[in-house]
Amino acid sequence: MQVEEVVEEEEEEDNNEEIEGELKKKPNPGNELCYKVIVTNENGLQAANPNSIFLIDHAWTYRVEHAHQQLLHVPGLLHRMANLMGIDFHGEVADEGAIEQVLQEMWKYNQTYQLSQGTAEEKVPVWYIMDEFGSRIQHSDEPTFATAPLFYIPQQIAYTVLWPLRDLETGEEVTRDYAYGETDRLIRKCMLLPWAPTEVLDVNYSTPEPSEDHYQAILDKNKEKLPVAINPPVYDKNKIFKVYTDLPQILNNLKHPRFEFTEDEGEADILYNFSHFKDYRKLSEERPHVMLNQFPCENLLTVKDCLASISRRVGGTEGPKWLPRTFNLHTELPQFISYFQQRERRGEDNHWICKPWNLARSLDTHVTNNLNNIIRHRESSPKVVSKYIESPVLFHREDVGMVKFDIRYVVLLRSVKPLKLYAYDVFWLRFSNRAFSLDDLDDYEKHFTVMNYASGVTLKQVHYDEFIPLFEKQYPEYSWKTVQAEIFKAFAELFQAASAKPAPFGICDYPSSRAVYAIDLMLKWDTARDGKRTMQPQVLEVNFNPDCDRACKYHPTFFNDVFSTLFLDETNNCHVKYIV
Repeated sequence: MQVEEVVEEEEEEDNNEEIEGELKKKPNPGNELCYKVIVTNENGLQAANPNSIFLIDHAWTYRVEHAHQQLLHVPGLLHRMANLMGIDFHGEVADEGAIEQVLQEMWKYNQTYQLSQGTAEEKVPVWYIMDEFGSRIQHSDEPTFATAPLFYIPQQIAYTVLWPLRDLETGEEVTRDYAYGETDRLIRKCMLLPWAPTEVLDVNYSTPEPSEDHYQAILDKNKEKLPVAINPPVYDKNKIFKVYTDLPQILNNLKHPRFEFTEDEGEADILYNFSHFKDYRKLSEERPHVMLNQFPCENLLTVKDCLASISRRVGGTEGPKWLPRTFNLHTELPQFISYFQQRERRGEDNHWICKPWNLARSLDTHVTNNLNNIIRHRESSPKVVSKYIESPVLFHREDVGMVKFDIRYVVLLRSVKPLKLYAYDVFWLRFSNRAFSLDDLDDYEKHFTVMNYASGVTLKQVHYDEFIPLFEKQYPEYSWKTVQAEIFKAFAELFQAASAKPAPFGICDYPSSRAVYAIDLMLKWDTARDGKRTMQPQVLEVNFNPDCDRACKYHPTFFNDVFSTLFLDETNNCHVKYIV
């Protein structure tokens, strides 16, 4: 082996202050010794020589949500990680204090990759820590080596490949760039903050709406072709519409006499598809009368970074009161760090929730108050970070206590111009399984409410008509009618913002489009100007083509009502409420 680790000698004691300053910049601040890796081969290393390429083993590979349990239960893991990170732990029995230290420090050592194939769960980013050798390769802005993960399929195991970027002589240090590929000086400073702590309080943390170029780039990336202008289709009042769909829920539950199914897409009057439609231009030119269950540019609502961006049309750079303060980690990292550090300086709560832009079911979603954790999550997959609701309105479960809950409303977008939005008048509830408190942040059943996809987990169900009297009994000063009025007001403002500008800066006004969305929200405690406590709706996400299995099960006319509202423009005897 031509590369090995050595221990730096301690400097003489006459430069104590300078040494302290340097140690704070080391990967293991507080340790007496700091490691580095040097070239020991007497002939040095030649970048062109295939023998200069090395494989580094991984000491620990995991998904974030499993880290605590693995440190607790995998024999020897905690001991090895503590030693690797310079944490004082010599016991045989897993110690919660040492586990917590490892969970805090591991973000200085973590690397990540994700699989490009498989289920949504299998594509969730994997984190790993290189072995003691790899973990001691230090950072340099002018690195001598580069690294990359390699997944070796025959063994189903990952390694890190290490290769020189130039020829090196004996005694030269092996370094890599911890912010590889980033050229912007401020972003690099922010990315390197876990190893070189600094303040960025001088950065203005306001986040104005992105430029029009930003939205145009999203349209181009999505390969969506906008429709040409068409006249709204006019149909005979007794017409039977032929529906082409690949959704079993519709095939099994739509019984309305004005709709019949066809297996021939070419003869359909209505296309109701599960997957995203792209070529609106062709459809508008060749079959403008054909209606479909999607709007061009609706990703501005359904993708979390876009949702935050368009919402600033209502609430300014801080965002509206009905959306938690949200930053795009890709484009707004310095602003987020400045805001985090300002809150920290003022002693304000600093719990945040890190979410992928475009995944549902709480996959790869993490609650943390660790800034390094959030900064490093930027490297795994595109993410936003939103202020975690530290003061949620809770619901009393007799079997558990006061738990978090969220509410799902199904909304029906009939048209953009004029804006016609309805809400199905039944809502759905999801509950946490453990009493809420701002600790145990990796306890899924305490901090999350989506329980219907996890095996062996209790799924608490309360129907809306049972929930309302229970809620009003627990909070007698707050009628559900008043709370729901605030919720619908937030929905109205959201869709007004989303349709305020022409495509691709807003949802496209395409007369043949209709859509069903599910809006998930929570309630949080807020204080009005008069000092009275209020329940403020907090929109969490907007879902495209939501799973309506529960709706069909308990309300057999659900899709009859949806199709009547959207495609017939008839709402009499339908379970919908007009919002705007």
